[in-house]
Order: sequence, then C-alpha cells, then structure tokens
Amino acid sequence: MQWKHPLSPANKKFKTQASTGKVMLTIFRDVNGPILVHFQEKGQTVTSARYSDMLVNEMKPAIRSKCWGLLSKRVMMLHDNARPHMAVHTVDTLCDLKFEVLKHPPYSLDLAPLDFHLFGPMKEHLRGHKFADDDEVMEAVQSWLKATPKSFFLEGIRKLVDRWTKCVVKQGDYVEKYDTNNFCKYSCKKVIIKFLLFNGLPS
Repeated sequence: MQWKHPLSPANKKFKTQASTGKVMLTIFRDVNGPILVHFQEKGQTVTSARYSDMLVNEMKPAIRSKCWGLLSKRVMMLHDNARPHMAVHTVDTLCDLKFEVLKHPPYSLDLAPLDFHLFGPMKEHLRGHKFADDDEVMEAVQSWLKATPKSFFLEGIRKLVDRWTKCVVKQGDYVEKYDTNNFCKYSCKKVIIKFLLFNGLPS
C-alpha cells in the first residue's frame, strides 16, 4: 500500500517489449569450419533420442559429403557433459558410429573452444543488430559462419592444445582467466552453440 495525496500525479508505467525468444544452434565443426549447422525446432528440447538421431541422420551424412574419407579414419569428438550427451542411448550411438569421444571436465569453459574462441567474435558480429524474427537470426549466424576464414577455426583448435598442455603441466590445477563477456548474449536473441568435432590435432 502506498499513501498518496489526492493531488499527486498518477504513477507512470514503462512499456515493456516481450523478448523475441531464443534460437538454439547445434554446430559440428573441424579445423576447416562448420560441418553441420542445425537449428533446433521451436519448442523442442535436446534429448538423447533427438541428439542420437541428429548424429546418425544428419551428422554422418554431412561428414561423408564435406569431409570425404573421414569416416574411414578416426573421428574424434568433443562435447560437454550435458545429460543428452552422456545418456546410455547416446553413448551406444557414438559407439556404433565408431566416434571417439574426448574427455571434457565438467564446468570447464576455459577448455571448450566454442566458449573461449567462437562466442566472443560472434557476439561482436551480432552486437547492435535488431532481429524481427528467428529467420533473421539464423540467416545472420549462417552468413557469419560462411564469411569466417578457415584459419579462424584452426586457431581455435591450436588454442585448445595450448590450454590442454597447461592443464597437464599443472596437474589439473588450472583455471584460465575467463571473460564472461565472451558469452554470445545480446538483447534480441541468444544463440547457443554446443558442439565441436575435429579430425586429429594440428601439429
């Protein structure tokens, strides 16, 4: 309750504008750039079944198309420890595909290339843009990925090797100073990028 004088002016209310929502992007990439770029359908969540289906019906054909011969070699995959990625069904699918999954410590953003290398530049590219709908966001992200040179993606893997080396030297007692501004967050949308795939490590 608020006491007011009869002649007090009426309270002013600020008009709020509803957020345009989120777009979830799953990207598989190697040292040369994106292999598969998949936008999750609105209202759907990533489950073990959906993720496994993506691996078999989208990821494997994309590797066969863009990285000819890779499936006959060792495919090394790095992703986080979210439940859909660690579920028995997913593990079995990865085993059937003969993908080797690299170990990734929980909550280790400093050891995830998409966190320490890709989010920041993408954020800078999207900064200040206003998007009317999801299609505009997806188009902007796709355009940025296509325009980004291969050397950028290779550098992200090289940085990962350096950080792994530091972690091993310090016997696991390693935390890189992490700038929270590197998250890809902006007023209109939030793009969530989660996965990395690569074939071997650069020398």
